Amino acid sequence: MTTLRKDTPVSPAPPVEGLDARLVVDRGAFRLDVALTAAPGDVVALLGPNGAGKTTALRALAGLVPLTGGHLRLDGTALERTPPEARPVGVVFQDYLLFPHLSALDNVAFGPRCHGASKAQARAVAAAWLDRMGLAAHTGAKPRRLSGGQAQRVALARALAVHPRLLLLDEPLAALDARTRLEVRAQLRRHLAEFEAVAVLVTHDPLDAMVLADRLVVVEEGRVVQEGGPADIARHPRTEYIAQLVGLNLYRGRADGHAVRLDTGPAITTTEILTGPVFVAFPPSAVTLHRDRPTGSSARNLWRCEVAGLETHGDQIRAALTGELPLAADLTTVAAAELDLHPGAAVWATVKAAQTHAYPA
Repeated sequence: MTTLRKDTPVSPAPPVEGLDARLVVDRGAFRLDVALTAAPGDVVALLGPNGAGKTTALRALAGLVPLTGGHLRLDGTALERTPPEARPVGVVFQDYLLFPHLSALDNVAFGPRCHGASKAQARAVAAAWLDRMGLAAHTGAKPRRLSGGQAQRVALARALAVHPRLLLLDEPLAALDARTRLEVRAQLRRHLAEFEAVAVLVTHDPLDAMVLADRLVVVEEGRVVQEGGPADIARHPRTEYIAQLVGLNLYRGRADGHAVRLDTGPAITTTEILTGPVFVAFPPSAVTLHRDRPTGSSARNLWRCEVAGLETHGDQIRAALTGELPLAADLTTVAAAELDLHPGAAVWATVKAAQTHAYPA
């Protein structure tokens, strides 16, 4: 065994790269308490209903809202007391907040100028970033002359031009129409894949989160209720909000073999063999509706329900059902017409055990 002499120099521990934060913010009756960690290259999406605390968390990371507790470390450096302008953080706001009197070039050059670059140096950096964003032909355009997608890319270039170690994106696609959103989402995914530091994205759109993020953190009432990879979150929702977000019917109960007795409602038969507290989920497309009680059906799950409402859902009709088991069912417009579905109509709902998915609660 080797013994270190007292005067032997000890190598310092390598700095911890990435984000390590516990964001505690008290605002009247609301308390945010969210832990976030991410390595360089990670894209983390904060999801949650309105008022959950997503934007408060983002603003706390940017230094625009002071912490009342917890900590905030970026690449091993504590930032709790660092003013916003001194943090290595880039922000893309929902409405982009481009300076209306400046050209696209000077909007992007603004950050490097604030960090001490000369006008010529800052403009050279800005021109390079606009070229990367496919906007070389729009360097002289003022924001009012840019499309929504172009303005979004200018805002992203402005945030990246200062080489941030943390990139914050607040609903970056919310201001775009559906067609532009599809194109810009693909472009943003490419740029985030090339970004070598940490990116945190706030969104209420599950598709944006699933496409852009490596990991999802779901916040409700100021707390993290679930986190994990997009596929795991989609397959194993743990709250009603998440289930609705990913389009699943979700129930909680106690399993005994193939049978799950729900906390409120009937039993559901599943193919999994489990014991103890579980969740059971199945998509609305797994539900088959009948006006009369089916005979000879292979479905192991059968419930008498009533149509509470109907709405268009993509190219299908989504029926909200109440009764023995509240649930959502998807069917074609032809099937809805043949069943003569309308609010108040009595129906029988069936789901095959093989189309359910049970997992520990």
